[in-house]
Amino acid sequence: MGTLEENPKGTADYCTACTSCITTCPVTAATSKFRGPKLVGPAQSRLNFAEPDAEESLEYCSNCKNCDISCPSGVAVSTLNMLQRGEYYRSHPHPLRDHILAHGEQMIKLARKLPFGSFFANLGADIGRKTGMLKMIGIASERPMPQYASKSFLEQFRSIKQTAYPNKVVFFPGCFINENDPDVGIAFVNVMQQNHYEVIVDENFICCGSPLVVTGYLDEAEANARKNTALIRKWTEQGYPILTCCTSCSLMLKQEYAELFDLPDLHENAKFVYDACEFLLDLHEKNRFDQKFSGKGGNYIYHAPCHLRVQGIGTPALELLSLVPNIVVENADAGCCGISGNYGFKEDKYEISMQVGQELFCRIKDSSASKVISDCGTCRMQIEHGSGVKAVHPIEVLSAAYQA
Repeated sequence: MGTLEENPKGTADYCTACTSCITTCPVTAATSKFRGPKLVGPAQSRLNFAEPDAEESLEYCSNCKNCDISCPSGVAVSTLNMLQRGEYYRSHPHPLRDHILAHGEQMIKLARKLPFGSFFANLGADIGRKTGMLKMIGIASERPMPQYASKSFLEQFRSIKQTAYPNKVVFFPGCFINENDPDVGIAFVNVMQQNHYEVIVDENFICCGSPLVVTGYLDEAEANARKNTALIRKWTEQGYPILTCCTSCSLMLKQEYAELFDLPDLHENAKFVYDACEFLLDLHEKNRFDQKFSGKGGNYIYHAPCHLRVQGIGTPALELLSLVPNIVVENADAGCCGISGNYGFKEDKYEISMQVGQELFCRIKDSSASKVISDCGTCRMQIEHGSGVKAVHPIEVLSAAYQA
């Protein structure tokens, strides 16, 4: 039927009905409501939803991609699940909950047009959570909603005075860093400047589409993919690599666009897209990574996001941080944190997400680490919620290590 790169939908026929994906699926381990990855995407794509309860079970797939990692036959299990979910919602209405969770970027951009828009957006979410209004529409009230920054990364980036260098990179901030956690973006610029790179940000970039894909808005996600793909191509034709500090963004830009959508330039673009730590580690291997660290040390524990592990690039953040004196980082190696983007914010998925992350939470609490390091924004939120320990991005640790 062709390779995954050529025909991801055709990989369903490679499924041998083994149990590898089921035994490694964190959701299946946490609840009996999910029938298992292979019984949804691969099987149902061939049966065309022959069983009436297939859609209900499909809702429990978190798109964590552990099934893809474990499949010995190279079946694009999670992609088939997301394609089936998107197909289902082409003929069924979305709940209001999914619309809210999938369109955070659109909503905050509208709110920012008003005075103190981010403040009132955060206040409204907090009131809605505490009064039970969010729970009424299917959003978990047990966890805080992501807080919007008073100023987006793009707003702050415009005022940064960089040293101009011949070497340049284009930064894809993604909606979480841009709207919720701009400090990561600022730290990224600092790290790249320390390594004699000038950072370019194309303000026309939009959300990579990951929140849309996992909630079944595939047509909207494809529209985002078309826009981002054209912009990436514009920059790569000038020889500039594209870097991101979000593992879900890098996965979408490198891999999921090609798996989900039939667009030109996707495979060529992927050659120029890097996770930030992946790019910096490559600089180190070329003896071009600045190791003049002078900041304070510390004890950390590292969590590798599922969306990093499926990219097959190892754990570049761990390798980079091992170069920093006085910093001790242990690898948690405790599986999925459970949040899976907006999955753990759903009322009916909250307990599942917390059960999935229990091993990681216990591992963190039992360690001597004062902070957790993780490359994914929602992973960091889940870790802080489940363990009570502050979580930071590896780029923030590197940036601090460069400070005198």
